[in-house]
Amino acid sequence: MSAIKIEPLDGSLSFGCQVHGLNADNVTDASVRQAISEAFDRHGMILFTEMDRTDELQMAVSSIFGPPQDYAFHGKVQVDPKAAQGLVEFNYEGNIVEADGKPIVGWVPWHFDACYSPTLNRGGVLRALEIPTEGGLTGFADGIQLYNAISPQLRAQFENAFILYHHTRATFENQRFGVPAGYRWVSMSPHVKALFEAKKNEPRSLHPAIWQRDSGERVLHVSAWQATGIYQREDAEGDALLEALCQEMYDKMEVYWHQWQPTDMVAWDNWRFVHSAAGNDPKYPRLVRRTTIAGDYGLGRLEEG
Repeated sequence: MSAIKIEPLDGSLSFGCQVHGLNADNVTDASVRQAISEAFDRHGMILFTEMDRTDELQMAVSSIFGPPQDYAFHGKVQVDPKAAQGLVEFNYEGNIVEADGKPIVGWVPWHFDACYSPTLNRGGVLRALEIPTEGGLTGFADGIQLYNAISPQLRAQFENAFILYHHTRATFENQRFGVPAGYRWVSMSPHVKALFEAKKNEPRSLHPAIWQRDSGERVLHVSAWQATGIYQREDAEGDALLEALCQEMYDKMEVYWHQWQPTDMVAWDNWRFVHSAAGNDPKYPRLVRRTTIAGDYGLGRLEEG
């Protein structure tokens, strides 16, 4: 059995690591899985390189961090519900924004997954099947780094705050906070429209803007996408404060933008990180598959009433 090698993702970043040498032969080994699990908890994000391009290996990697979970939008096409629970495919066709006058398909703003749910999944494992010639990057930013980077005065105003989220009221053309200058929504695919229409009457969720890990680090964990406001501060002043936080996050975040290779897989901690898809020119196809890892940090809830 071959050994794995774990090394830093990027010497300039305070998070992330790379794992080399993981394969179908050693992915079930208890000592290998323990080493990867510890690296995930410590670094928050892992790039796996030179991986076999199979769903089976992707599911095996995902299982290191927890059991599988169905994707929140059940209308998404699962690859094989019986053999690969929760493994879904995204092609982003039809979801187009205009950025500084140019069309981009597949742009997804900074967010953490399932912010609209009171139960927050542990994370995901992503790989790319079709990679555009230009663009198509995926960005990751660490909430621990963000907590320490933003101004103490702004941070103090969110220490005990909860953020409200909803599936559809603050998504795509309805996004309220953190929309980059020069961006506007052009179109959404009929399939995605139908998925969001089915969720429009569900209650909002609440998650803390800042929380503390068992290891002691404090995490700034705010999703600009799908945020509808600050709990009990849904007024002009509260909205301006949340917008100021989003802009401060963008200004201070240390971002790792991943340029995909066909044999890459990436795992990230959804309780700690926010991520984004940069999008690409609509003339290039992009196809990815991802898992969802079950879990919950126990701090979210639904809005009462």
